[in-house]
Formats: sequence, structure tokens, C-alpha cells
Amino acid sequence: MKWEEWKPFYERIVREMGYSIEKDREAAEILRAILIENDNYIIKEELNSVIMEKVYVFGAGPNLEEELKSWDFSDGTKIAADGATTALLRNGIFPDVVVTDLDGRIRDLLEASRRAVMVVHAHGDNIDKLPLVVNFPLVLGTCQTEPLDIIYNFGGFTDGDRGAFLAEELGAKEIILVGFDFSGKVGKWSKPWLNDHIDAWEEKRKKLEFAKELLEWLKNNGKAEVKFFEELMVKS
Repeated sequence: MKWEEWKPFYERIVREMGYSIEKDREAAEILRAILIENDNYIIKEELNSVIMEKVYVFGAGPNLEEELKSWDFSDGTKIAADGATTALLRNGIFPDVVVTDLDGRIRDLLEASRRAVMVVHAHGDNIDKLPLVVNFPLVLGTCQTEPLDIIYNFGGFTDGDRGAFLAEELGAKEIILVGFDFSGKVGKWSKPWLNDHIDAWEEKRKKLEFAKELLEWLKNNGKAEVKFFEELMVKS
């Protein structure tokens, strides 16, 4: 998704969610400065060798753990969305890429970063967490405003759908969404303070609606075949 395609979505998101474009831009600049100073950033092309033709993107929905136990994911690149990283690690699965805005379990993000590329997203609400990126060996920076030289915007809003847009951008031919649920439930892996699956609160409900809409856009407009894990199980 190019900036010109993403901009209308972003303007709607800012308007409906009450976000600040100025703070989002500030966050992108801050992330850029930290990465340059720490010299632990990579550019998009350096991720090309990581992305296989088949990519599994793991969301943190309430169906994640059940789906993790029912398939062998070794035949594709594994992209974990933030909190899903914890579930993968606890099930003995190491992600190749983690897409995060740093509100997952930091200990598990640090553990994953030993082997995974960390795709860290800057926005106005996580400026205080951005200094954590100095602890990650390899970081690809992303933002939701206009991209900068080493800070990218591939489209997508939540960690999960941004993972799918990343896979599309890097040439995946098949994107399989694991642990994605739009029924109004929030999986316990989604936030560190959750002990069980719960009903989505208003802000989260809106985020899930945007994520669903964006994934539909990707399915209809992207080059990769996008499907949910349930479709894979039916075919098998």
C-alpha cells in the first residue's frame, strides 16, 4: 500500500480514534533519531531474504493457541504481531519477524529479538516506549504518517494487519492469518495485563473493525493470496 492509498484510511482513523497527526509525526522522527544513534536499523531490502513465498502472520486473538497446536508452520516465514509473540514462544515456536508497537510483554519481545527482526512501529501514544528499541539487535522502523528515509509505512493499522501488509510489500505470494478473530473478543495474549479472553472495549472494537476492513482491502487489491487459517484447515 502506497502512502497515497493509505492516507485516506489514516485520516479516517485519526478522526474516529481521536489521534494526533502531529504526535504521530513526532514519534516517527524520534524513532528515526534513536535508530540512527544506536545504528541497529535495517532497510526494507535487508528483510527480503527472510520472507518466503508463504508467510504466516500470527495475531493475538482468542483462537490463537488452538490454531498453534494444529499445524506445522515450518514451511513459511513466521511473523508475530506483538502479544502473539508470547504465545508462540510458550508453544516452542520462534518467530522470524515481530511486528510491535511495544505494548506486548517486553521480556518476550527481548527474547524474540535474539533471532527475529523487530519491526517497531512509532505512533503518538508510544513515544515513551521507543527508547526500548536500543535493546533490539535488528530493527525495521515503521510509522503511520508520511514515511521517512529509514522509517517505512507499508499500510495497516494494528500489529496484525501491519504484519500482513509487510508480507505483501516484501513479495509474499501466500499470506495465512493465524489467530485473527473479529467476533468482538480480545485474546489474552493481546495485552500483558490480561489473564483471559475478554469482550472488546470500545477503542479495541474500533481497532478491530479497521483491521478487518484493511485486510479485506489487501485481499482484494494485493498481489498475494490472503486467507484465514480456517480456510487452510478446510483444504487440508
